[in-house]
Amino acid sequence: MLFKSLDELRAACLDLPAGSDAAANAVARRQDTLTKPQGSLGRLETIAAWLARWQGRDMPKLGRVKVFVFAGNHGVTAQGVSAFPSEVTVQMVANFAGGGAAINQIARIAGAELDVIPLDLDHPTGDFTQVPAMDDEAFLAAVSAGYGAVTKDLDLVCFGEMGIGNTTPAAAISAALLGGGAEKWTGRGTGVDDAGLVRKITAIEAGLKRHAEALADPLKIAAALGGRELAAIFGSTLAARHLGVPVLLDGFVCTAAAAPLAKLHPTGLAHTLAAHVSAESGHRRLLEGLGLPPLLDLGMRLGEGSGACIAVNIVRSALECHARMASFAEAGVSEK
Repeated sequence: MLFKSLDELRAACLDLPAGSDAAANAVARRQDTLTKPQGSLGRLETIAAWLARWQGRDMPKLGRVKVFVFAGNHGVTAQGVSAFPSEVTVQMVANFAGGGAAINQIARIAGAELDVIPLDLDHPTGDFTQVPAMDDEAFLAAVSAGYGAVTKDLDLVCFGEMGIGNTTPAAAISAALLGGGAEKWTGRGTGVDDAGLVRKITAIEAGLKRHAEALADPLKIAAALGGRELAAIFGSTLAARHLGVPVLLDGFVCTAAAAPLAKLHPTGLAHTLAAHVSAESGHRRLLEGLGLPPLLDLGMRLGEGSGACIAVNIVRSALECHARMASFAEAGVSEK
């Protein structure tokens, strides 16, 4: 789908299917018959019901799981906000293609397909301290690229990103959406020193001031302060909701990318689970602000969809227990 205007995109964000109560309730009823104390598998039980609700199936499945890694470059890196040069984005895309990155290994173990989508890497977004990161046309093109990547035949998707400097737009979007100022949301990203951290905070403060007129509109925030890979993640998250595909969100950048949908619609991220809380300082605060309790806390801060893909194994465990455990009657086990 190609979104032609912000109004068309906004309408799509307001028209969200609710998911299937009947499917989720069927899972809950089956859980209560299985050979375990009721509720004893904790979140594994609710994960199975979440899968059912958003797939619209009484018995969920995980036949096709896919990880999308979107890559983009950022003009704000000119402000010295990253410990790595921007050419690393292109180099890491090549590393993904060669199978040498962490996400390649994690996706293989999780039984997930991997699709890496570079977004106009030769043309970084604008430096948002000076100009909008993207005009409407560039933003809508990136959102549309993400929206078109997701297909209805997928059972679960993970979204990840690669973009040197992109914790800076993630922090800027978080501050714009949830308030509290730049310092509250800004972490060290790829490992900037104290001077680099000050430069990040200063750049974000400058961006928030320059684009103050956009801060009342989540879509304009995403365009003015974001990046192409963040916009694509937003579009993919929206497409997944429309197509009935549950989503595992990765770390700080991915969560910030999807966050405008939660501000546009009260249940905008109901079809998502936070796979993990990253070590990037703003992520835990952002998850709390969005009401998304994380499944894992492993101190990760890599990106690439790595934390989300690790959580695929938890979702698979939840489904296997739900689908394959015997009931009390089947096993001949006495109930309480």
